[in-house]
Amino acid sequence: MPTQISLHDVVVTRGERLLLDQVSLSVRPGERIGIVGENGAGKSTLLRLLAGADRPDEGRVVTVADGGVRMLAQTPELPPGATVGDAIDAALAELRAMERRLRALETELEAGLDPADGTVLDVYGELLTAYELRGGYEADARVDKALYGLGLAGTGRERILGSLSGGELARLGIACAVAAGPEVLLLDEPTNHLDAQALDWLEGALLAHRGTVVAVSHDRTFLERVATAIVEADADRRALVRYGDGYAGYRAARVAARRRWEESYEEWCEETARLEAYASTTAHGVAPGREMKDNNKMAFDRAAGRVQASVSGRVRNARERLRRLREEPVPQPPPPLSFTARPLAGGAEGALVTLTGVRVADRLAVDTLTVGAGERLLVHGGNGAGKSTLLRVMAGVVSPDAGDVRRAGRVGYLSQDVTVRRPEERLLTCFGRGLALAEDERAELLLSYGLFRPADLSVPVGGLSAGQLRRLALARLLSRPADLLLLDEPGNHLALGLVEELEEALEQWTGALVVVSHDRALRTRFTGHIRRMDSGRLLG
Repeated sequence: MPTQISLHDVVVTRGERLLLDQVSLSVRPGERIGIVGENGAGKSTLLRLLAGADRPDEGRVVTVADGGVRMLAQTPELPPGATVGDAIDAALAELRAMERRLRALETELEAGLDPADGTVLDVYGELLTAYELRGGYEADARVDKALYGLGLAGTGRERILGSLSGGELARLGIACAVAAGPEVLLLDEPTNHLDAQALDWLEGALLAHRGTVVAVSHDRTFLERVATAIVEADADRRALVRYGDGYAGYRAARVAARRRWEESYEEWCEETARLEAYASTTAHGVAPGREMKDNNKMAFDRAAGRVQASVSGRVRNARERLRRLREEPVPQPPPPLSFTARPLAGGAEGALVTLTGVRVADRLAVDTLTVGAGERLLVHGGNGAGKSTLLRVMAGVVSPDAGDVRRAGRVGYLSQDVTVRRPEERLLTCFGRGLALAEDERAELLLSYGLFRPADLSVPVGGLSAGQLRRLALARLLSRPADLLLLDEPGNHLALGLVEELEEALEQWTGALVVVSHDRALRTRFTGHIRRMDSGRLLG
C-alpha cells in the first residue's frame, strides 16, 4: 500500500483552548514538509497526531507507511539508566527483527522446508525487498556516520544516557531516527542543540532521505534548504495553511497576501466614500428648478414623479450596499512594526552601558564591554554559554557578584522567557501599565501593531499561549521609547512572518542594540558587530 498521510476535519482542544478547528491536510509521498507557527499554535500536537501518539477530539487522521514511521520529539524519551548502545538497538529494533526473520527463512529454505507452492520463498522475497528498501544492510554504517556527523563519534556505546547533556541526548535521538531509515520521519525542532557542522550533516541527510519528512522548525535557513512545502499553524484562526515551493514560496505568498489586503482595503474605502457621497447628494439634486414645457403641468408632474422614483430606487440601493459594506468592513492593514526612539533633545549620547570586571558565579566573566549610542552587537554561542546572563546584567535584572556596571539613557529589555506575575490581569491592562494614556488610546495603540485582535484585549494574561505572551512583551517594547534595546532570542515563540517583520524593524532602528540569537538567518543579515560567547566569556 502506498504511503498515506492526511487529516480530515480534525478538531483538537487542550483544556478550554481550541487548537485546531476542522482542519484538513494531505502530505504526498516523498514531500519534505516544514511546519511553522508561533508557540501554542498546535505544531507539536500535529506531529503527535500523525505519529498516532494523540487522537483528535473529532475528525480522522490517516498515517500509513509500509516502511515505518518514526517520530523524534523535542526531548527524546530515553530511559536515563540505559546506554547509548541500548538507544541505538532500540532505534534499529525493527530492522533487527526483519534481519532475524530473514535468517530464519533462509534456514527453512536450506532445509528444504518450503512447500511446493513456494510460500516460504515468496515471503522471503517480499521481506528481503522491504529490508533492502529500508537500507537494512547499511544500518550500522549509517549509525556510525550519523554519530560522526553530529559530533558524537567519541561517545562510547557503553555510555549511560543519564550522563549525557541535553544537547548530546538530542543529537543521539536524531542519529537514531535517521539511521533507522523509516519511510516517514516526523521531527520536532531537530536543529535545536546543533552546531554548524551538525546542521550541515542533518540537512544533507534529510535531502538524501528517500521517504517523507515532516519537521516542525523555526530555523529559516533549515527550512530554505530542506522543505519542499510549508504548512503554517495559524494560532488565531486555529487552522493549517499550506504553501508550495518551500520557504521561498511561503514568503512570496505572504507578501502577495499583504498586497491583496492593502488593495481590498483601498477598494473598500473608495467604494464606501463613493456611496456615501451618492446617497447624501443625489436625492437632493433631482431636477432642481426644472423648467416646465408646453404649460403641461400634468405631464410635467408625471415625468418628475418617474424621475424621482427612479432616483429614489438608486439611492435606496446605494444605501443598502453601503450598509452591507459597513457591516463587513475590510480592516486596515497594520503599518510595519517600528521601535520608538527617544527624542534627540535630551537623548543619551556616548556610552550607554559599560561593564568592567564583571563576574556572575561561573556563568559570566566580562573584563570590559562598552555599548555606545547607535552601536549594534549580536552575541551568539551554545546553550549555557552565558548569553542571557550577560543581557540580564546589562539590563539591571541581575546584579554581578563582582565588577562594575554603569548605564545611561533608557533601556528596553526583552527577556527570553516571559513570566506571568498577574495571571488574572487583562491583556490591555498589562500592555498599558505605565503608559500615560486613556484606555481607549491604549487599545488603539496596541491594535495598531497588528499583533492582537479586538476580542483578545479582555483575555486574562494567564490564559495566553507562549506565542501570545511573546507578542504582548513585544508590544510593550514597541510602545516605550528607548536609547538601548536588549533583545534575548527575539524570535522565540513567534510566527516566522512576524519574526521577519521584527527584523525589518530592527534594521530601521537608529538606537543602540544588543541582540542574543542563535538564528542563522538573522546573523546573516545583521549589520553590526558579531561576537561569540563561550563559557561566560566574549570572544572575537
